[in-house]
Amino acid sequence: MTKPILIIGGVSVDTVIQLDALPQPVPQTIWPNESYRTLGSTGAGKALNLSALGRPVILHSLLGRDQEGGFASRALGLPGIHLLIETTDTPTEQHVNLMDPRGGRISLFIQPPAEPATVDWVPVEAAMRDCELAVVNILGYAKPALALARKAAKPVWTDLHDYDGRNPHHQPFIDAANVIFLSSDNLVDYRGFMEKMINEGKELVVCTHGADGATLLDRNGDWLEQPAFPVNEVRDTNGAGDAFFSGFLVGYLKGHNRQTCLQLGAACGALCVTSRSLATENLSLQSLYDHLRAGG
Repeated sequence: MTKPILIIGGVSVDTVIQLDALPQPVPQTIWPNESYRTLGSTGAGKALNLSALGRPVILHSLLGRDQEGGFASRALGLPGIHLLIETTDTPTEQHVNLMDPRGGRISLFIQPPAEPATVDWVPVEAAMRDCELAVVNILGYAKPALALARKAAKPVWTDLHDYDGRNPHHQPFIDAANVIFLSSDNLVDYRGFMEKMINEGKELVVCTHGADGATLLDRNGDWLEQPAFPVNEVRDTNGAGDAFFSGFLVGYLKGHNRQTCLQLGAACGALCVTSRSLATENLSLQSLYDHLRAGG
């Protein structure tokens, strides 16, 4: 029986607004090309992609007692995803994402993530014992899950997103992680950071560079590069990093070599940006293999 992947944190309801160009900081009236309401955030993106790729998922998140919480629960109510929802008095996390045709984004957190004074970790502790590994996302409320993973002797994967190399919020997640993903958006010396992480005992570090692909460094000192796969049309780049993470992780758990894992991640990310969803329609592991055989 395939053990589930436990994901902690990261569900929102997003309003995505597609623009010809991101707005300048001057008073103005803007007519968008289109706008739509959709599921968002990093835990949801990973859960949707991983489950579509054949890996069972347990997703723990905080949702409010509001319409947005109901919307998110319904959107995640899919085969292969088991939800552990803690209902909060704080409204469900909400974003407005302004997007340009090249994938540029301005994210407005119109309802920040909840950080309740107490969380019932008993269901998570039970799930932790039986999971393959824990993906602990960088939400404030999720920090206690790092200790639960350590207690259960489970590997921790974390995604630092656009970490700048200094923000102290990320440090507990960095310290606890066996595997680290991040983007180079705000980190000029990303290679130096990756080398530092390997020197501190991490198994591997993956850094994504948007349209410029991704790089990997592992504890053997192997440095690998993977270009992004071209796509005919970019519809929505939201969730591309989580799709990349998911494709890589599924390849890793299947025992593929590191380069193939990077290729699967790149394929999953490429398919994601052709869709308005966090996971492209009809996604499967076979579709990723087919994408690789077709050369992207």
